[in-house]
Order: sequence, then structure tokens, then C-alpha cells
Amino acid sequence: MKLKQISIFLENKKGRLKKAINVLSQADINIRALSIADTSEFGILRLIVPQPEEAQKVLEENHFVVKVNEVIAVEVPDKPGGLDGILGVLHDSDTNVEYIYAFVEKNSDNAVVVIRTEDIDEGIKVLEAGNIHVLTSEEVNLL
Repeated sequence: MKLKQISIFLENKKGRLKKAINVLSQADINIRALSIADTSEFGILRLIVPQPEEAQKVLEENHFVVKVNEVIAVEVPDKPGGLDGILGVLHDSDTNVEYIYAFVEKNSDNAVVVIRTEDIDEGIKVLEAGNIHVLTSEEVNLL
């Protein structure tokens, strides 16, 4: 139920984001979800892709600094209060959320939220105990 996420460290200069996306495009790697956070010096591009190991390899071959880590993906009702319910379950169990980002499913009334908690195993346990559907990587790739 853990999902592998690619984090790419990008210098904050013209063309660097485009180059990273182009490398994945040329390798025929589809991006299922993404998030970017930046400072004045650099950005962190976080991606969910169907082939994380292959993505890491081609990015590193093209001189990008890449880290693979684990995150959790959950289905969230795509309506007001949907995310509040998920965060409430984590808050009530004193589980710290480091960051989140979301994408909308094409064939459903749900959104998908990618969550990074301090302790991934504990986060999964808490979410499942709260009757929240934690998605497998196969389920995410089929969305």
C-alpha cells in the first residue's frame, strides 16, 4: 500500500523543469501526479509515475539529483469536506502530515490525495483503521 514517489531537485533556472519533463517523455514514462515546491535557489518536483525505478535511472543519466521515497495515496470524496475527513483521522491519531498533493480521477467521483507522513506504516494503519481506502500502486496506475 506504499507508493513510490520520485523527488527531483531542480536548480531554479530557465529550462530545468522542461528538461526533466522531456527526459520522462522521451523515455515514455507517464506522469500520474505531480507537485512542485520552490525556493529562490531550487525546486523539488515530486512525481507519481508507473515506473519509478526506470524514471530514476533516466533522470540520473541526464544529471538530475533524484530521490525515491514512499508516500500514501487515498481516495477522497470530491466534495466539500472530503479532505477534512481524511485529515481529521490523521489529526485525531496524532499523526503528522509532512505534505500532501492531489489529483482528480477521470472515471470516478473521487479525488486522490498523496500524503507523506512522518511514519508511513503508522499513517497507513491509522487511515485503514478510519475506514479510508488506501490505494495500491496498481490502483493508482489504472486511474
